[in-house]
Amino acid sequence: MFSQLSRRPWLIAIAVSVVLVLWLLSGALLKTQETASADAPVQAPGLAKVEVQWLQASPMQREHVVQGQVEAWRRVELRSQISGTVIRLDQDKGSPVKQGQVLLSLSTDNRPAQLAKGEADVRQREADAKAAARLRERNMISTNELIRLQSELAKARAELDLARIQLSHTQITAPFAGMYEQRMVELGDFVQPGQSLLTLVDISLLKVSAQIAQQEVTQLTLGQPVKIELLDGRELQGELHFIAAAADPDSRSFRIEVKVDNAQALRLAGASATLHIQTGESLAQRISPALLSLDKAGRHGVKWVNEQQQVVFTPVQLISVDNQGAWVSGLPNKVALITLGQGFVEPGQQVISQLAKGSN
Repeated sequence: MFSQLSRRPWLIAIAVSVVLVLWLLSGALLKTQETASADAPVQAPGLAKVEVQWLQASPMQREHVVQGQVEAWRRVELRSQISGTVIRLDQDKGSPVKQGQVLLSLSTDNRPAQLAKGEADVRQREADAKAAARLRERNMISTNELIRLQSELAKARAELDLARIQLSHTQITAPFAGMYEQRMVELGDFVQPGQSLLTLVDISLLKVSAQIAQQEVTQLTLGQPVKIELLDGRELQGELHFIAAAADPDSRSFRIEVKVDNAQALRLAGASATLHIQTGESLAQRISPALLSLDKAGRHGVKWVNEQQQVVFTPVQLISVDNQGAWVSGLPNKVALITLGQGFVEPGQQVISQLAKGSN
């Protein structure tokens, strides 16, 4: 073979050229790989990657939103104090009534006679007591006799008062102005003491009651304005007039009541409503509720990345929730919130963060 190549020197030149080209290409490739390795970032093995979004806090009104129940300002169930027959329905149920107006009448039976007898007994006892007092001044009767007659007078007066009360109970009157809401008896019914007769409600004012969490009740003050949102979209304005001094033992929440003026006598008692209670301005960020998580103590919070590229968990307070997201407070004014991968990292863990697409 060598003798053949020696007779054809042009083949030697071609072979040498191919070797040189391959050597040059291998060197250039090696240099390219070294350059690429030098330019590539050094990544420690095992570091998790997360996406973050920078959030800046902005001022907003703190607001507690709770579900409540609209109630009549006053509601009373009137019961019979005596036995008797319903002889007259003085007012129709569903009608407005004034304080002191007769709503229903019961039979008087022998009560007028008992009243007349009581009045006569009192007149007789008064005359006896006066005569005895004059006789005592002349030492014509004993002190004990005078005291006995005076005691009989006092007893007669007490019986007269009782007869008057019994007779007054035959007419059921309105203890306050309101609406004749319900009647439990009909004309001719015989009723016993303690039996329910009718219901009277006062809706000139309304109260909206709700339960508020124990961690939020300290932010409330009596007299502060409250917006009431009804199911049909109407809004009413009221003020907080009652905060329970003790929490409900079962729910650990506090009952609150909001007073609402109802000059138009709107029939709202018994309806559901949403209470919006503003408690001042604070700095907050809007986040997706899906980014909220719980720590080992059961507190709501979010995870973010600090300057050392470490995961931090910060408990937050939920201020309000709407269709666009949740407003929370408690985070730094500017924070790199983890938006992707928060479920796979733990507080204190070193991570590699990168801005989420579309973030500034």
